[in-house]
Amino acid sequence: MSRLEHSSGHPCPILSSRGAIPLVPEHDADGPSVVIAAGGTGGHIFPGLALAGALRRLEPTARISFVGTARGLEGSIVPKAGYPLHLVGMVPFSGRGRLVAPGALVRAAWQARRILRREHAAVAVGMGGYASIPLIAGARLAGVPSLIHESGAIPGRANLLAARLTPNVALAFESARPSFPPGSRPRTVGMPLAPGITTFDRERLRDEARAAFSLPPRTAVLLVLGGSQGAATLNRAAVGLALRWRGRHDRHIVLKTGAAQLAAVTEELDRAGCGDLVTVTSFIERMDLAYAAADLAVCRAGAGTVAELATTGLPAVLVPYPYAPHDHQAVNAATLVEPGAAVLVRDHEATPERLGPLVDGFLDDPTALATMGAAARGVARPHAADELAAWVLELARHRRVPKAAHA
Repeated sequence: MSRLEHSSGHPCPILSSRGAIPLVPEHDADGPSVVIAAGGTGGHIFPGLALAGALRRLEPTARISFVGTARGLEGSIVPKAGYPLHLVGMVPFSGRGRLVAPGALVRAAWQARRILRREHAAVAVGMGGYASIPLIAGARLAGVPSLIHESGAIPGRANLLAARLTPNVALAFESARPSFPPGSRPRTVGMPLAPGITTFDRERLRDEARAAFSLPPRTAVLLVLGGSQGAATLNRAAVGLALRWRGRHDRHIVLKTGAAQLAAVTEELDRAGCGDLVTVTSFIERMDLAYAAADLAVCRAGAGTVAELATTGLPAVLVPYPYAPHDHQAVNAATLVEPGAAVLVRDHEATPERLGPLVDGFLDDPTALATMGAAARGVARPHAADELAAWVLELARHRRVPKAAHA
């Protein structure tokens, strides 16, 4: 079995809300200062980083920093990407945090207000999740224009609350529009994606991709992804598919298990004697290579995944996370299912017995895969990051306040 290990790289500092250590050179003081709240999970953080990159491309003098909490992945991901990170003391609205969240929000909003003033912010951007609400509230207190980005087809509670504090609402999915209040100004821009996805070229990457995953030549490749933490259902399905294909040389699986299940899945495949059919990894650093190597994906239907499948034109079997609030992953999936770019299989039906014939049917029919890929590209919005960045800079131009005004 081929096994790819993930290394998190060098440790990154977690920075306090009293001051961030600049990890990139200071830009021209005339550039707008943009503060982005993106925390908790990769579903908020990576679109925030894609926005930051687009801002730099459109306005090289822009000064960009991030706001997050000590609880999420931002503590390592954001500084590693080269941006200053400020922390605020916000907690989730779920579980034990429900009781203390209102008080925490008040304190965190005032912390965010101080950060915005210290950064001489021209605009504040919330990418969704509980970490972004204090920044939007702080912007309201500080008189700083703000904007939120909603990544889901059904808006999360955090953005529905934040939308009461700003009229500027950017949407990844048009279907989210009716959920926002009449006074808001929703604009569908799509999901900000990393440049490696927005400039994706399957033919150019194909050989590099197959070499990166040590894939045998002339094999059909199934990519199985379970979200940032993996998915037990999809891991079991991948093992079952490998058993189904044991002894075949025309099938291979690239499986991202998530860190917690890597060892158990590896051991199970070895015991079953079908590990040679599976490349197992806990994390995929270069998703563009994974998409280029694959002929078909079996995966969850998170907003980012759906946007990446569309942009890369990869056909998919989508298995929505069954416990998502309001079943929002199924609504996300509809973006690809309705035009024929994907099929939807419910979590309880995602067994090797159900998926095996379905996946074999697709992998044995290149014409069907090509038709699905074209349908996926037809709904893609590869320029979402640039559209969102242009909107942010438009707001910033109306709030260029000299530093002396905050002295």
